[in-house]
Amino acid sequence: MTVIRRAVLTGIAAITLLAGAAAAGESAARKAAEAAPAMTAVRPEIYAPVTLAVDLSSLSASERQMLGLFIEAGEIMDELYWRQTYGDRDALLKGIVDPRTREFVALNYGPWDRLADNAPFVPGVGAKPEGAEFYPHDMTREEFEKANLPLSRSEYTLLRRDAKGALQVVPYHVEYREALEKAALKLEQAAALAEDPGLKQYLSLRAQALRTDDYRASDRAWLDMKSNRIDLVIGPIETYEDALFGYKAAYEAYALIKDMEWSKRLERYAAMLPALQRGLPVPDAYKAEQPGTDSDLNAYDVVYYAGHNNAASKTIAINLPNDEQVQLEKGTRRLQLKNAMRAKFDRIMLPIADELIVPEQRKHVTFEAFFANTMFHEVAHGLGVKNTLDGKGTVREALTEQASWLEEGKADILGLYMVTRLHEKGELGGSLEDYYVTFLTGIFRSVRWGAAEAHGQANMVRFNYFADRGAFSRDANGHYRVDMAKMRKAMDELSADILKLQGDGNYAGVKELLARIGVLKPQLSADLARLGARNIPVDVRFEQGKAVLGLK
Repeated sequence: MTVIRRAVLTGIAAITLLAGAAAAGESAARKAAEAAPAMTAVRPEIYAPVTLAVDLSSLSASERQMLGLFIEAGEIMDELYWRQTYGDRDALLKGIVDPRTREFVALNYGPWDRLADNAPFVPGVGAKPEGAEFYPHDMTREEFEKANLPLSRSEYTLLRRDAKGALQVVPYHVEYREALEKAALKLEQAAALAEDPGLKQYLSLRAQALRTDDYRASDRAWLDMKSNRIDLVIGPIETYEDALFGYKAAYEAYALIKDMEWSKRLERYAAMLPALQRGLPVPDAYKAEQPGTDSDLNAYDVVYYAGHNNAASKTIAINLPNDEQVQLEKGTRRLQLKNAMRAKFDRIMLPIADELIVPEQRKHVTFEAFFANTMFHEVAHGLGVKNTLDGKGTVREALTEQASWLEEGKADILGLYMVTRLHEKGELGGSLEDYYVTFLTGIFRSVRWGAAEAHGQANMVRFNYFADRGAFSRDANGHYRVDMAKMRKAMDELSADILKLQGDGNYAGVKELLARIGVLKPQLSADLARLGARNIPVDVRFEQGKAVLGLK
């Protein structure tokens, strides 16, 4: 971690523990102190401000008006995400006077530091519930499994208690009906303005999906869009917030403008997926599924983030939809958020390279390699298997709360595998060393997100896996050097290990891997602390909205 936490008991909690010690002795006080979550510092400065101001001059008047509606719908997703991850935002903020603390609460969508393993930074709030607000806080995993209620594992339902205290299932579209209706109307207003037929169809279907929790038709329509210049990703999408089971999807939104020139360059890569799947370094059974051939790659400037994707570490690339059936049927779309990616490269990646990479390899940390590594991470989500080899269900169902971090780890390592193979075929420019050194620098960037975040966990496992195999070395000055041959060998071996764990639905094996090497060791901890000492940001924060874009 980049911040050394202070185990501080404040306010009422401290008084309670002192009274307990006097009454029951030192042993009871010690047990209570050990059970209390450690407080961490308020640190909004770890997020570098970035303005999402994009030139809209190429858009028509109706497209600019649609963007405004997209942002308004996104603001509703923001409110819904607050309800899912914390509850009553206004009540929380009302009780906080300090402006820095209020600012940090807003960045984290709650009183827990998402980049410090969800440690609380507001006195008295306690630990972050593993199930967020998707489940009753007093519900155990055993109670959930025993109840076995219809739709309890759906991505779009909540678990609540009825008047008698029994568990019951409540669909999103019921619990959030009023807010979702407002958002759906925004999408229908935008659809009425849309000049692109595919975009018009998608927005209309997505509006209905918000009202019904049936997203499959709108996912297909979104994949069918090809010529639209503006885009909206909206709804309950990723399941990272549910750390209890990994079942429940959280609301989010992106408003996007397509970079037509960059997107043209990327078109050819999607057609290469089947061949890359066949070349994966695993037995045939683990690569028998055929990725959809309708997948496409595009570059965008993002103009608005909302909800889950705006909490703490910001997304710079998207691979959707997550529905396995739609993926196998039609593939996915990979969206590279070029302006956000450039901001992170300039503000974070280059300073990290200057501090941690040997001087003679720093020239290999390039934006082109960062863009490609990030892009092929998203493409790699489509490789491997979606269903376990025993025919008992999907990988996500088999691995439950362990599925997210392992999937991110798979995408990272198979992204580098794809880069390697495409470079060999002459499909990618630059030197292969550019991609490998940039990849290592990217690990330093994302392990700073902490062990409570899926991408951070995946990077921690990969760092230690590479270290154990000599994929890089560290000199006396604290600088790291990539060993190209050993990193390539480790890449193939880790790719095979992860694909087999997924295909076998090996829940115990995944947990063991994370417990064994998904840990921050003292040497790396000290090196990451150097980044904090140099005030290198951990991530970015966005100044965004209609006013920033000059929209009415």
